[in-house]
Amino acid sequence: MTNEELLQIIEKAAREKPTVLSLYNKRLSSLPPEISQLSNLTALALDQNQLSSLPTEVYQLSKLTALDLNNNQLSTLPPEISQLSNLRWLSLFNNQLSSLPLEISQLSNLTKLFLNHNQLSSLPSEFSQLSNLTELALNHNQLSSLPPEISQLSNLISLRLNHNQLRNLPPEISQLSNLTKLSLNHNQLSSLPPEISQLSNLTMLVLNHNQLSSLPPKISQLSNLTELYLSNNQLSSLPPEISQLSNLTELYLSNNQLSSLPPEISQLSNLTSLSLNNNPKLSSPPPEIVEQGTQAILTYLRARLEAKG
Repeated sequence: MTNEELLQIIEKAAREKPTVLSLYNKRLSSLPPEISQLSNLTALALDQNQLSSLPTEVYQLSKLTALDLNNNQLSTLPPEISQLSNLRWLSLFNNQLSSLPLEISQLSNLTKLFLNHNQLSSLPSEFSQLSNLTELALNHNQLSSLPPEISQLSNLISLRLNHNQLRNLPPEISQLSNLTKLSLNHNQLSSLPPEISQLSNLTMLVLNHNQLSSLPPKISQLSNLTELYLSNNQLSSLPPEISQLSNLTELYLSNNQLSSLPPEISQLSNLTSLSLNNNPKLSSPPPEIVEQGTQAILTYLRARLEAKG
């Protein structure tokens, strides 16, 4: 789209005063200052363009509640972003952000923030002031740690941190009491803090492709957990207490170093999917039982438990 065509769109919108404007995939490398005339906008879509920066006039669109900047070439966000005080939804997938301005913490109405596929190596501690966030996506970045202050995101329901470089989790993560989904695929976690057991509303915990060699027994306290993903780790055993996860329906344990399963797992009455493929050291249950699937495995373990008792 030429600059002249874009100006025509803006002039038309300035007359008609729409609340939503999409400039999706228009091959835009810049925006004209005239965009500030669209003062009625509540939603602006600028995804799939070639924007490396935004004019300060964008930040004068004070009624914006949703801003889509996915798939551009943004390397920084200016402090002026704090002026979008009504913003509730901000999406920045597939850009080149290596850091976030401290001023982002002033977006106090933000509920959803998507930062997947950037180059973020850390989060500012001030990030914790985004107290209304319910969904935070940080997949495919370069995070090696999380600030303890993340615990102050008390309304967070979904936290996605797949494909980062996390070596540990701060114990303070336990304070995210409303969290229902925590996804940590493809990190470098070698252990979990026992405090993770305090995430009492968690229904999904995803830990595939890490370096976990054991689980804390207190994981049994995650009483609402329905899905637990632990494939591609270094687990050599499971705590018997895992049998107390009474709502568990799916348990994925493929590609580990398990030699046996605690027979107490057979007490998981809601379990419908149990994956054990590629545990070369596994002898109980034996390979011929594993090949028969979940129900055969549970039947085998139930017999072991009865014999044990």
